Amino acid sequence: MAEARYKTLVDALAAQIREGRLAPGTRLPTHRKLAAREGLALVTATRVYSELEAMGLVSGETGRGTFVREALLPRSLGIDQELAAAGMVDLNFNYPSLPGQAALLRSALRQLAASGDLDALLRYQPHAGRPHERASVARHLASRGLKLSADQVAIVSGAQHGLATTATALLNPGDVVAVDALTYPGFKVVAEANRLELAAIPAAGQGPDLDALEALCKRRRVRAVYAMPTLHNPLGWVMGASRRRQLVAIARRHGLLIIEDAAYAFLAPDPPDPLAALAPEATVYVSGLSKSVATGLRFGFVAAPAAWMPKIERAIRATTWNTPAVMTAIACAWLDEGIVGRLEAQKRQDAMTRQSIAAEVLTGLRTVRHPASYFVWLPLAEELRADKVAMALKAERISVSTAEPFATGAQVPHALRLALGSVELDALRDALEKVKRVIDNQAY
Repeated sequence: MAEARYKTLVDALAAQIREGRLAPGTRLPTHRKLAAREGLALVTATRVYSELEAMGLVSGETGRGTFVREALLPRSLGIDQELAAAGMVDLNFNYPSLPGQAALLRSALRQLAASGDLDALLRYQPHAGRPHERASVARHLASRGLKLSADQVAIVSGAQHGLATTATALLNPGDVVAVDALTYPGFKVVAEANRLELAAIPAAGQGPDLDALEALCKRRRVRAVYAMPTLHNPLGWVMGASRRRQLVAIARRHGLLIIEDAAYAFLAPDPPDPLAALAPEATVYVSGLSKSVATGLRFGFVAAPAAWMPKIERAIRATTWNTPAVMTAIACAWLDEGIVGRLEAQKRQDAMTRQSIAAEVLTGLRTVRHPASYFVWLPLAEELRADKVAMALKAERISVSTAEPFATGAQVPHALRLALGSVELDALRDALEKVKRVIDNQAY
């Protein structure tokens, strides 16, 4: 009888939430009050809320209570075609583009068509890329402070594929990976697919709390650390040189594999040396051209010790066999001709312009940002709930991300991440003004 009563209550509350009778943001009764109201044992009331949370309908917050989630908000960061079709202003994803990039592609395709190597592009390629293409990437990485031979480079289908192949090649199910408490959602997906356990490390200024990382390594068998030392997504930090050396020392002391994600690193002017330069024997460096050139190019690269490359190549074979030869040929030509370098410089300036607009429009709100990044982290006041603000912005035809996709710890902060790189400048200003207005209105 108690089991039937429990299931009936879960179904009833779920129906009320899905039908809108319990609105997003509604604070539900405490476990004790629910138990008293429904004539249940306290442990059964707790089980009711646990099941609703597992269904994605409520969220429990330590010290605040249990709240109804907005079921219409996407829980992942997959491209939302419905939002795009509805003409939403996209402050959720970054796909920065500059005028004239289509003309660059048109010219590249003409040059490729006139080349004498077209037949080779129709055949299977070596899993890690052809030797001259790997050499192009190695020369490009030299400008990042990485001295590598071509056989230490593997070409992949974007940085996300690089992260996936790294995890598949070098980690095992059940391995513990230390990550920032707020981190790139794509790595969370990789961890889930490879059945890795993520251990959250809190932030401490411009980087992770390395004392917390040291303590974690002493009490757990940590296999790897995933880091974004240069232009962290979403917090925008650039770790200083001394903190990088400290992170490397911890990794060496505890035998950690370092996975360095440098997808946004091109935006930071004169950053310290990459982790891969400080600990080349222990680091896999992953990046690509999605942000610096175009998301549709799907060209990325993994740099690692030569001894690890056979495993990485097998992971590439298992997932894509090889990267698309035509795209790879275009990307490597742009690397060699300096086009990528010019686009990176132009996008760095573009990002700074957008950050200036954000700083002007969002005056009075607390922001966490880097002056040359394509995103702003917007912590909300104590009385505000991120899902309610996001839904209010959706009604204004603006798509933003809450903190949930980025959070790896038990506590999800009430904050928004605003992506600045996907809309025209005039539309960006207007959208940010609406964000400011909605937040101000929600506060009263």
